[in-house]
Amino acid sequence: MYIKGPAGSTDPYRVSYSCLIPIMSVLFIVALFLSPGFLVDSTQIPAGSAGNKSDVQQQHRHGHNNKRSVVVSDDDGILASHQQPRKLAYSISLDPDSNFHLSWTPDFQREQILFRVDVRHSPPQSWFALGFSDRGDWAGSDLCVGWEDWKGSLIVQDAYVDGLGVMHVDEHHDDCRRASYKRRKDDGGVARLEFIRSFDTCHLDDYKEEDYLIEDGTVHVVYASGSGPLYRINGVSPTTEDVGFQRTRLLKPPVTQQRHPKMNDPPRPLLIANVQLNVPAQETTYYCRVVRLPEHFSRKHHVIQFEAAIEEGRESIVHHMEVFHCEAPPDETIPEYRGPCTDPSRPDSTRVCKRVLAAWAYGAGPFLYPPEAGLPIGGPDFNPYVMLEVHYNNPTIRGDWVDSSGIRMWYTSHLRQYDAGVMELGLEYTDKMAIPPGQDSYTLTGYCLPQCTAVSLPKSGITIFGSQLHTHLLGYRVVTQHFRAEDGLELPELDRDNHYSTHYQEIRLLANPVKVFPGDALLTTCWFDSTEKENVTLGGFSISDEMCVNYVHYFPRINLEVCKSSVSWQALRNYFKFVNEWDKQATSPSNGVSDNYHAVEWTRLRAQTLRDYYSVAPISMQCNQSSGERFPGNWEGLPSPGFPLPLAEAIMNGTRCRSRGEFVPD
Repeated sequence: MYIKGPAGSTDPYRVSYSCLIPIMSVLFIVALFLSPGFLVDSTQIPAGSAGNKSDVQQQHRHGHNNKRSVVVSDDDGILASHQQPRKLAYSISLDPDSNFHLSWTPDFQREQILFRVDVRHSPPQSWFALGFSDRGDWAGSDLCVGWEDWKGSLIVQDAYVDGLGVMHVDEHHDDCRRASYKRRKDDGGVARLEFIRSFDTCHLDDYKEEDYLIEDGTVHVVYASGSGPLYRINGVSPTTEDVGFQRTRLLKPPVTQQRHPKMNDPPRPLLIANVQLNVPAQETTYYCRVVRLPEHFSRKHHVIQFEAAIEEGRESIVHHMEVFHCEAPPDETIPEYRGPCTDPSRPDSTRVCKRVLAAWAYGAGPFLYPPEAGLPIGGPDFNPYVMLEVHYNNPTIRGDWVDSSGIRMWYTSHLRQYDAGVMELGLEYTDKMAIPPGQDSYTLTGYCLPQCTAVSLPKSGITIFGSQLHTHLLGYRVVTQHFRAEDGLELPELDRDNHYSTHYQEIRLLANPVKVFPGDALLTTCWFDSTEKENVTLGGFSISDEMCVNYVHYFPRINLEVCKSSVSWQALRNYFKFVNEWDKQATSPSNGVSDNYHAVEWTRLRAQTLRDYYSVAPISMQCNQSSGERFPGNWEGLPSPGFPLPLAEAIMNGTRCRSRGEFVPD
């Protein structure tokens, strides 16, 4: 939840200042456009252009509420070991000790989910609550609560939690449908809470904040437990130790879409990892290791799955990892370098290791390719060298970390129909883009312009089937839009995560793969919260810097590796010159970009003005091939395309609350 200004404020100075900000921002932009040199670096559109987008980490918080009751008689047989309950599609442990185990099956036709929680060590008269909240906070969460009253009856109620962490029954609706709470008394007590919850409760007539909308993307699943006896759950406020949450994706594609056909020759593992690496005693390290593939990769194979192989106990320092192919002639020898990626002693010949084969970030699970595509690796025209890059985040500057983490890829010699590839969308890794301090909702957008897709995509287009959204610590929402620029048409969003967390960066198979054609545009927008920052945050590689990226997985593979942008150099020079001459800021042409951003005394007006300027200023494009070279042409100073940027919340269509049939388990 992000705090906004007080509603209904009568402070005339506050009101006047708020009204003046957009007017002053517009005047600033107009003046900057009229200043000499603004359009110095604008260029024509290049020829060929078509014209003008382990599931989680447990934490503790406070409070929540629920609703009408469903009384269920105690049934010692329901959880008996000899009975096998219907297996649900997905499952995770909610807590580190696996005392609370969540299983669920989404029903996309009826737009509802069947939830089941098995609770170990559930003593008589104890209660358990499962629900959802915006960022994992207990306060403000939407719950279903199973509890036992003083008569021994087992009850399920729909509840919510107020701002003080106190539970209340929802007296107006019952969103915990087909609910039951059952307990087995032997073996220390095992309880099961089960219910059906709609994606959208559709309480449009009296919508309240506690009615949580379950969307695709990250969901913060909240849970709590406590002891009885209880007369009612109204007024119950669990302790911090009894509350937790876990992040996961509830609306995963159907399991049948993720299963691979059986093979006579099962997939084999290939581990590319560091070996007993002494992690440097510094906050941020990008460590590179170049290795030669085994000899049998002289024959082409397909990778059909990859996953992180993190050494036990090193989960907190391995932030993300990538495996790159060294794009060189097949007979060229690449030095097997081991060391910091930015070390001056790194051989120049390793700079060709740029094509992404696999990428993993904190919180992601295994990634499975669709049955029709596989990641190509090996073959007579394939250079046998690959490079592992690991981003280590060592905030305590410990010098005793030793790590052997890496990425495990599962490959087969049975080739699939298409070769798959990975492409980077969003913002360049550069300090040209900035996030001023004290902003609760600051957006930056990276462009994959139609000029780039026009010269790099085949006429038949590509199919994007996977997406991995990525920011560092300040990001809290990410959206990738898709435009058919030639027709001026905005297509359905490629991916959106309204509850994004850097601690859960899953590579997601798209429920509906997206077809992208030459001349299309892909815009990736990130929302950042810098309210805790005292000075400006710049783009860059460090965890304390910021990123806004979408790694998309697609087929068939093409030569476009990077399609990202930043504000153009000339536009940025014009900005710093303007704020110096007209706003008396201590920026100077002799300063570097970082020094100039830090020289600005940031206010709300200056922050909003910079954001508005980014949206209209000329663009510098990274339209890069796998070799790292840009496609031919001038990619500096391209005009801003003027596409409408995404709303904070996706607009739901009018059929989202249509009448739904009852979910009946098989």
